Parts: sequence; C-alpha cells; structure tokens
Amino acid sequence: QVRLVESGGGLVQAGGSLALSCAASGSIWRIATMGWYRQAPGKQRALVATITSGGSTNYADSVKGRFTISRDNAKNTVLLQMNSLKPEDTAVYYCNAYIQDSYFRGADRWGQGTQVTVSS
Repeated sequence: QVRLVESGGGLVQAGGSLALSCAASGSIWRIATMGWYRQAPGKQRALVATITSGGSTNYADSVKGRFTISRDNAKNTVLLQMNSLKPEDTAVYYCNAYIQDSYFRGADRWGQGTQVTVSS
C-alpha cells in the first residue's frame, strides 16, 4: 500500500552534482522522519542524512558541507542535493521513512534503491 519511489541516481564525474528525490504514496497520516542511507559494495548500510517533519536535520560527517537534505511535507517528498561528489560516494542510495497511517500504526519503510556512481 505504502510505497517509496526514488529517482535521480546516475553517473557523474568527481566534483559534479546529483539530486535524488523520493516520493511517498499510499495511506499516509504522518511521516515523522525521512532520509537517505547508502550501501557501498562490501559495506553495511549507513546513514547519509535525515530530516524530521519539523525540519531538524542530521548528516553523516562524511557528507557535511556537500549534501543538503530537504522535504516538502505537502507532497510527502524528500530531496537530497549532492554537490562536490567524490568516488567514495559511490553506492546504492536508499530512501527511508517512518510512515504512520494513523496515530496508532506506523512502519519503517524503504525504497528500492538507486545507484549513484562517481567516476574519478
């Protein structure tokens, strides 16, 4: 019923930029937190950035100053603007959100992932 659909992944040269977006659809009462995680080959999935419904943000140290997360609550969408990309940023990026369909029920949801590849 509830889906998260990512877009914006692709190939870019080091120093370039990409913007990822994620739109939630379905039965949604509230999305408390939306964010992005990434998983590089051979590594665990790790936090990139999160943002609450009130606008509080949290970034991994490795992306601070380069990435910016924002959200449009009316559209249930989160955006990750990635600048000054490095080859180390290469990974599958996953949208994540805690979505409630009522005051009493919610679940942690994940998108299907989108590949970001940064060439040197």
